[in-house]
Amino acid sequence: MNPRLIAMAGPLKGAVIKLTHGAVSIGREPFNQLCLNDPLVSRRHCLIVGEGARFKLNDLESSNGAFVNGLPVKERYLRQGDLIALGDSLFLFLLDDEIETTPGSDAAVKFYDGGGAQATTLLREEAFYLRPEKVVAALPQAARVARGFNALLQISAAINSIRSLDALARRLLELIFEVIPAERGAVLLVGEDLEKIISAFTLDRRAGPERQIQVSRTVTGRVLRERVAVLSRGVLQNESLSEIKSLTDFQVESLLAVPLAVFDKVIGVIYLDTSEPDAPFDEESLQLLTAIASVAAVTFENVGHVARLEQEARRLQSELNLDHDLIGESEPMRRVYHFISKVASSEATVLIRGESGTGKELVARALHRNSPRARRPFIAINCAALADTLLESEIFGHEKGAFTGAVAQKKGLLEAADGGTVFLDELGELSPLLQAKLLRVLQERQFERVGGTQPIKVDIRLIAATNRDLEEAIKQDGKQGGFRADLYYRLNIVSVMLPPLRERRDDIPLLASYFLAKHSKKCNRAVRGLSPEARSRLLHYDWPGNVRELENAIERAVVLGSSDRVMPEDLPETALESEPPPDVPLGKYHEAMLSAKKQLLRKAVAEAGGNYVEAARLLGIQPTYLHRLMRNLDLKAGLKK
Repeated sequence: MNPRLIAMAGPLKGAVIKLTHGAVSIGREPFNQLCLNDPLVSRRHCLIVGEGARFKLNDLESSNGAFVNGLPVKERYLRQGDLIALGDSLFLFLLDDEIETTPGSDAAVKFYDGGGAQATTLLREEAFYLRPEKVVAALPQAARVARGFNALLQISAAINSIRSLDALARRLLELIFEVIPAERGAVLLVGEDLEKIISAFTLDRRAGPERQIQVSRTVTGRVLRERVAVLSRGVLQNESLSEIKSLTDFQVESLLAVPLAVFDKVIGVIYLDTSEPDAPFDEESLQLLTAIASVAAVTFENVGHVARLEQEARRLQSELNLDHDLIGESEPMRRVYHFISKVASSEATVLIRGESGTGKELVARALHRNSPRARRPFIAINCAALADTLLESEIFGHEKGAFTGAVAQKKGLLEAADGGTVFLDELGELSPLLQAKLLRVLQERQFERVGGTQPIKVDIRLIAATNRDLEEAIKQDGKQGGFRADLYYRLNIVSVMLPPLRERRDDIPLLASYFLAKHSKKCNRAVRGLSPEARSRLLHYDWPGNVRELENAIERAVVLGSSDRVMPEDLPETALESEPPPDVPLGKYHEAMLSAKKQLLRKAVAEAGGNYVEAARLLGIQPTYLHRLMRNLDLKAGLKK
């Protein structure tokens, strides 16, 4: 773990600030650990507090606020890659160096098992060139030692200015070939899994960098596991390898493999071989290559780290440039943002799935706004809002006299959306007739108005959304509520499942703060935030209505509340039905209400003999509501069904 802030903008631009496990104060005055000379920053603006493996940002009631990823925060745990804005300053928060990289290809190498009849090993800490006391003892061989050190200095100077992994590996192999009589070489880089090669770079002295070379899996595996350098001679005398045609073709005589290690972490292997019997590798080659690998490993680690940071910066920039109205920073929402950034620019039909209230239309609008069609119309059609005959006329339009009341020709919504995007919400509610007409639109991009015979061509992108299980509805094709399989396969080219709110609880405080600010302004009420008890209640409720239900709950609290903070009693009863978390005290009123509800439900279920449908009838409520109450109050497990 390497927690730090990287200043992206502001008076400290370019600085890297290490974070400790205490509290780092940030503000305008010099007494702060991090002083920002900026009039927009308060004297004591905020704190970043280390709590074990986590870091939390606390706003100290600053005048202009603290923003994380563009949203105002009072208190928030920071995540890898968060962008913190304080006045004119922008900081990138990094917790560790584990940023996803794009794996390289290992197609340049081919592995075989085995490694040679004779093997010499060397521990990195025993390498001659890395231990000064051994150099003094080797003064009789001063000329060869001097050549070795000279080669090390040249290689170190040459590779430290290279910023590309590919160029670094190729240049390193070229320099190694100048001091060690190798014919073929490879630099293999690994990740956390030492068995998986994520990048491979090869060089053949005669054929150049493109030719595939043979690499001993046995030797490289041992180097990675045991962190030892290996010299193997007499490869052709190894009977287990004599039948491998490729080795016979290369006539490999001896090979070298040394680990690339940074501190206690192995990041790869340098592999060399030669077929020259008169110039085999010797122990001096082993010593020198081990020292070269020790110098090069740090450069490989730094170049890889820079590449990962650049990739993460590009990812963050693409998210920042994404035009959308969605709110959330949890991992499920990051996957949604990534989906939008990948799919928006294409012309593919998109099917958005998810429960009611998860934001399907917001995703559809984001896909449109980030597409080449952004300047053209976006038409949303709710397929469940109108009767079939009216919906058909709305979508396709009608000719004059097509039906009673059609006193003039009317263009449909498909025509109005020409060049843009059509969003069909609640797609699963379409009748079989409209499904058939929509299928033709998808196949041929043309249709006829109701009562018309002239085909009309349109250029549209179709995005559909549903909260139904369409695969199950396909089984009922031709029946009430069924869905055509051919239409489903036309729609389901690219699909995304939006997470329900209960699966991204980390976003609840952020959403609640946003809705609180929105409705406080709308109602002209100064509500500062949520009380700890109300926040805890929101976090422990399952929100079957998802984000839409949360917004309604916050709006209700703003309208009916009487204090400058949202209290538990301001929330809807449904949000208070579940058992309170252990750290939240329950007031006498709510405690009595909760106890009365439990007794009432137990009595009704007992009188109904365990029949929930009958119990719901006795209580005068719907069976689904009874089931939800039982689940929220944790009563099901204790009652006979």
